[in-house]
Amino acid sequence: MELKSSSTEKLVPGDVLDYDRAKEVKEFDETKAGVKGLLDSGVAKVPRFLIHPPESFPMLSPATTHFQFPMIDLQGFESCSRMEIVDQIRIASETWGFFQMINHGIPVSVIDNTLEAVRQFHEQPKEEKMEWYSRDHKQRVRYYCNGDLLVSKAANWRDSIAFDFQDGPLNPEAFPLVCREAVSEYMKHVIELSKALSELLSEALGLSSDYLAQIECMKSETLLCHYYPVCPEPNLTLGATKHSDPSSLTLLLQDNIGGLQVLHQNHWVEVPPVHGALVANIGDLMQLITNDKFRSVEHRVLAGHIGPRVSVACFFYPSATHKLKPYGPIKEFLSDNNPPIYRETHITEYLAYYRSKGLDGNSALPHFKI
Repeated sequence: MELKSSSTEKLVPGDVLDYDRAKEVKEFDETKAGVKGLLDSGVAKVPRFLIHPPESFPMLSPATTHFQFPMIDLQGFESCSRMEIVDQIRIASETWGFFQMINHGIPVSVIDNTLEAVRQFHEQPKEEKMEWYSRDHKQRVRYYCNGDLLVSKAANWRDSIAFDFQDGPLNPEAFPLVCREAVSEYMKHVIELSKALSELLSEALGLSSDYLAQIECMKSETLLCHYYPVCPEPNLTLGATKHSDPSSLTLLLQDNIGGLQVLHQNHWVEVPPVHGALVANIGDLMQLITNDKFRSVEHRVLAGHIGPRVSVACFFYPSATHKLKPYGPIKEFLSDNNPPIYRETHITEYLAYYRSKGLDGNSALPHFKI
């Protein structure tokens, strides 16, 4: 496809009228090559459909150096250190909505193999990846560029492969061969970790340790494996627009490149890469059912000259059998002084609204406020 020049060149008034974004996006999507394909084709400028407005790039404030991103050592969470760990999780979930974890039980070798396998999938020849390319959410294993490509005002500089476990287990034979073994092994470990975190989060909320497990709000998973190629003009685009996650909880692996930032006290704060660590973040559904006790915080990923960057995000949702189960603020948190902030909704409705608006820089939660 022929690519339009970037906004670094001066645009005359007629250019804006002549520009057909839908046409450019359609031509790009039909290549099934993603932004990696743009880079491989020798593109030196970011195409216009990937360019974000200047207001999307508030600079990092010097004050961010004063923030200490929460790091929680899970060593001993089943014994002597449990109360201290629960308290740390509570504070981080109420204030940051994010925390990193070490000694979480997933072997470093499994983490490294997973990140490497994702990188290998995305760096295959285009012809190998094309057979997996799809925009159909019902296709449970699919490769794509920007889930909201057709509705967003500006696309992001990343490609993804998704593994959707929300309708139950997937046969590993349905995975691409290059990442089959690594993804299967990682999922076994991350599901076990989520069970432990479900208990710790329940206790951090002052509830019985099995509370979140009983309401099955973290019972199914979607794994998104992102690839952020080196960007020729990282000041014009983003790896991921400012957004919060629609899940109950997200567990993230990131490599050593960096670029993930969390919005904390109106400052963008870098999440420092730590080899072997996992990042946990509270999702929108958790904020809704806790009536704002735990916070689903907005975050973004910067594009960069250095890379590629690889990350693996596992989103935990209500079980497949509870797609239409209403979830609202937990009754134990409600009183005359603390009325419900949100109406009840089910995950199918929430995700439909979230997807319809795309990653537009605004949270989906206000839509569900009473």
